[in-house]
Amino acid sequence: MNTDTTDPRPLYTRATEQVAALIRTVRPEQLDSPTPCTEFDVRTLLSHLVGGSHRIATVGEGGDGLAVRPFVDGVADEGWPTAYDEARTRVAKAWSDDARLDALVRVPWGEVPGRIALSGYVMEGVTHTWDLSEALGHPLQLDPELAQFALTFARRALPDEQRDADTPFATAQPAPEGADVYGQLAAWLGRKPIG
Repeated sequence: MNTDTTDPRPLYTRATEQVAALIRTVRPEQLDSPTPCTEFDVRTLLSHLVGGSHRIATVGEGGDGLAVRPFVDGVADEGWPTAYDEARTRVAKAWSDDARLDALVRVPWGEVPGRIALSGYVMEGVTHTWDLSEALGHPLQLDPELAQFALTFARRALPDEQRDADTPFATAQPAPEGADVYGQLAAWLGRKPIG
C-alpha cells in the first residue's frame, strides 16, 4: 500500500476514475435517494463532487479555492458524468506542474503544501465515493488501496475521534463488525451505512 503523500497525483487520478465509473451508473430515479452523508441526496452529492473538484483545481491553478463554492448548479440529470469528467480533467491540468506540490496553498483546513492539500482531496473523494456507492446499492467493486490511503490520511489529519462543528466530518463512529477498509474509513469520518 502506498501512503506516501510525496506525489498524490496518481492516487487522485485513480480515485477520480473510480468515482467517474460510479457516476456513470446513476439512474435518474436515484438522484433523490438518501446518502450516508445525511445532508446530501445523490444529486447534491454529485454537485459536491463536481464543485469540490473545481475548488481543488482552482487551488492547483494558484487561485483562492475558498472563493469557489464546493457545489455546482444547473447540471441536467443526465449531465453528471460529463460535468465530473470536465472537472477532473481541469484538476489534472491544474496540478500537472511538479512545483505545485511544494507550493503553500490555502484549503478549508488551513495553509499546507500542495501535496497535502491534494491528499486531503483524495481522502474526501474516496469517502464520498463510498457515500455514493452506498446510496446506489454498491453497483461496482471499489479499490481497497484507495480506501487504505484515505483512511491512513484521515487518521493523521483527524486523529481525535471527537469532532467539533468546524470539522467537515462528524465524530468517528464504531466500524461495523467485519467492516472492510471502506467501512472503516466511513466510520472514522462519522458515517453509518444506510439502513
